[in-house]
Amino acid sequence: MTSGSTPGLARFNTSADSEALATLHEVCASSAWGSKLLAQRPYATAEALFLASDAATAELTTEDLAEAMAGHPPIGRPKPGDPTSSREQRGMAGASEELKAEMLELNLAYQEKFGHVFLICATGATGEQMRDAMRDRIGNTAEAEREIVRTELGKINRIRLTRLVEEDKD
Repeated sequence: MTSGSTPGLARFNTSADSEALATLHEVCASSAWGSKLLAQRPYATAEALFLASDAATAELTTEDLAEAMAGHPPIGRPKPGDPTSSREQRGMAGASEELKAEMLELNLAYQEKFGHVFLICATGATGEQMRDAMRDRIGNTAEAEREIVRTELGKINRIRLTRLVEEDKD
């Protein structure tokens, strides 16, 4: 991962607060997370931004986690027209109809039990790996699952922030 200053990081550090907050909201839908990261600008390095993200994610309340998860579509159903969710869920793109149907069923059962979408860092995972993770995690307690969700959200946020700081377009 990039650890120094990059054009993307420089752009993020110098953008207007409203623009930076909108950018952070695309990374993570939690307003508490975005506000904490915004308040610590400028970041000397990408690693400093990642560490701030990790700390902010660790501090999210149950309500903040729910707000963050509301920004994520169910696995197997990326948001139409959203290249980020499509890219992150690429492992489901070539899934069989049987696997897609099973994921839909598991998603519904998971949402029924926990009251939110199944959140997993899907980048690089196959449809089968995501299905197996959901099968494993659906037996968790709400407390155990909340901490797994926090960990997965942290991974997703780091991947998205990495893309942000490595962008060198104007």
